[in-house]
Amino acid sequence: VLASLPLQMMLYFNVYYFPVWFLAEGMMLQLKYHLLPQHYQFLLVAAFLILSLAEGSRLYLGYVGNLQEK
Repeated sequence: VLASLPLQMMLYFNVYYFPVWFLAEGMMLQLKYHLLPQHYQFLLVAAFLILSLAEGSRLYLGYVGNLQEK
């Protein structure tokens, strides 16, 4: 098996830092949400959800792909 060790290490640390980023970004979103116009509120929530889903799937696929050499 020729999995990439540097990639695996980066994915490992990113898995632990992603929840920290998620909580910090969610708290900042909650704090400034009521100060923004309605169209910015929608865009900010949509971007937050899309980025969170994309990062979660990227980490999962990175783990699976690196360990299975895909």
